Amino acid sequence: MTTLASGTGIGPLLRGWRERRRLSQLELALRADSSARHISFIETGRARPSEEMVLRLADHLDVPVRERNALLLAAGYAPRYAETPLDDPSLATLREGIEQLLAGYDPYPALVVDGSYTVVAANRGIAMLLDGIPEHLLTPPMNAMRITLHPGGLAPRIRNLREWRGHLLAQMERQIALARSEPLRRLYDEVSAYPLPETATDPGDREDPSPYPYFALPLRIEHDGHVLSFVSSISTFNTPMDVTVAELAIETFLPADPATVAYLQSL
Repeated sequence: MTTLASGTGIGPLLRGWRERRRLSQLELALRADSSARHISFIETGRARPSEEMVLRLADHLDVPVRERNALLLAAGYAPRYAETPLDDPSLATLREGIEQLLAGYDPYPALVVDGSYTVVAANRGIAMLLDGIPEHLLTPPMNAMRITLHPGGLAPRIRNLREWRGHLLAQMERQIALARSEPLRRLYDEVSAYPLPETATDPGDREDPSPYPYFALPLRIEHDGHVLSFVSSISTFNTPMDVTVAELAIETFLPADPATVAYLQSL
């Protein structure tokens, strides 16, 4: 163990992640096959962990890939995970697979976003829902949260806006709690401050009764005089070794009732 100056290096970062995960030094030590004394020495700057130990602790603390690089740098090691631009030739196979997945999901909506909800790919089902959205919201880089919750975006068309908005904001709050992301925090502050459209504050009823029991909270949205109902599913890549890939999320919208299925297949 190499002695370090107290209060510098990896110690404060590691302690922050441990406290965020609500683990004691002993609990983390047992999980990482170490000792509470060694964990304490690392956190107080009295010891420098090996590169392997940094990665082991990060794994047991479920630290996001981007932040694992930060831990390695703080401990004096080179970053382990690359951050490859999505348009890089080395990711051509990944892009092709994503495009095939999105196209295969048509006519149902599906899109891919990065860690700040910037839309990096979408299919025709999403394009259909965005008909009539103001150009300033669709100018790249498009942001899925901004488009959905902006009073000039999809918000006035969402029949259960209060519920859906609450779901999205809670989802962002969980992500912010799990990862230290300033861009995500700024986005949350922006979209949570959007005023609700008048249609959402009118108690006179946007909640159309449905004969179908929903198995998950649906997104109920108007399109061309029809009310469509979807439940969403989010997929990520297992054990990613690249920051860009680790932060991609594929969201698919499954029709929640037969009327939505029939309408989409008729287009």
